[in-house]
Amino acid sequence: MQSFEKWVRDVRREFHRNPELSFDEHCTQSRIMSILGELGISCRKIADTGVIAEVRGLSPGPCIAIRSDIDALAAHEVLSPRNEDYISRNPGVMHACGHDGHMAIVLGVARLMIERQKEICGTVKFIFQPAEEVPPGGAIRVIEEGGLEDVDCIIGLHIFGDVDIGRINVRAGPLMASSNRFTLKIFGKGGHHATPDMCIDPIQIAAEFISSLKPAVSQKVDTSDHVLGFGMVDSGKQFNRSPDELELVGSFRTFDENDIDTIEQVMINLLDSFMNSYSKEDIAGFPFYELDVYRGYPVLYNDPFFTEKACRLLKTKFEYVNAHADPIFGAEDFAYYLQEIPGMYTIIGTRNVAKGIVEVNHSSSFDIDEDILLTGVDLLYSLAMDFLKNPGEYLE
Repeated sequence: MQSFEKWVRDVRREFHRNPELSFDEHCTQSRIMSILGELGISCRKIADTGVIAEVRGLSPGPCIAIRSDIDALAAHEVLSPRNEDYISRNPGVMHACGHDGHMAIVLGVARLMIERQKEICGTVKFIFQPAEEVPPGGAIRVIEEGGLEDVDCIIGLHIFGDVDIGRINVRAGPLMASSNRFTLKIFGKGGHHATPDMCIDPIQIAAEFISSLKPAVSQKVDTSDHVLGFGMVDSGKQFNRSPDELELVGSFRTFDENDIDTIEQVMINLLDSFMNSYSKEDIAGFPFYELDVYRGYPVLYNDPFFTEKACRLLKTKFEYVNAHADPIFGAEDFAYYLQEIPGMYTIIGTRNVAKGIVEVNHSSSFDIDEDILLTGVDLLYSLAMDFLKNPGEYLE
């Protein structure tokens, strides 16, 4: 078998060439199962297009799960001198978020585990999860189909393009935010601009709502603990007519689940106030609104006890470990696993200015410094093996 470093790199490039969108990862699934089969590791399908596998040690013990996401993004990859050998062959789809690297890393861990099976006391489960990119995501399906059965803890990582190469960022508690979408429909009374007294303009109401919401939310939730934005506004067909209704779509993110309720209530209070102030005695029943807040991925909360022990180990093995990293407003459905069992999610950096690798995740020019693949393998392998030897030090 070829050298381990080249093998992991080639696996990453193969997946990069053949990206697939969420819940359409059929070829990706087949190739993961093929690689696991070549390694002598049994596996099965889960969550339609995912894969689950395990390596059992020769002696009994606890079980740790290691997860990789496997889906790509709807983006057209830009050709560069660096990626010409492995650029996406699926037009309009690319691995712009590092999931190709995640798969290669976790498969690399699987290879090491099966090669050193005699050293394992317990079981290592490998979860190759579909559809991380599109809420509600694939993690819920994995959990519902028994993917965490008999698992004591779980670990995972994410490659980030805005974190310097070799840097490992982690923290106990909230590491990544909740993601929430809201849809607002405002119903007014349409009519000609020449007769404004006979109209209730939903655009005017929406404009006041948009200008008022952020300041109102900031009075209740600290500005460092949330972000909020408006993504789509749809209303009207005629330049000289007030429309009958308007639809507004936006999103907000927080590091505290309680803040979701707070922000929703601020929206309701504002809207109720505007409905009252824009009402007219001669136009009964208007205006009114419909507000739907869709809760996406929850806050990703690293188990404090597990994370403290894990960080102590990582600091003995890696030069740049920030165990008190600032939380980020990105969201991840790995959060669902951490609601079920203890564990930890980690960020590893790939930004390398000297090599020109500076694009952030989701860019059509995103790429990784492949030197981090072995860093990722070492990180997950070391944590898994240490947990299996010393589970009591990780589980409160």
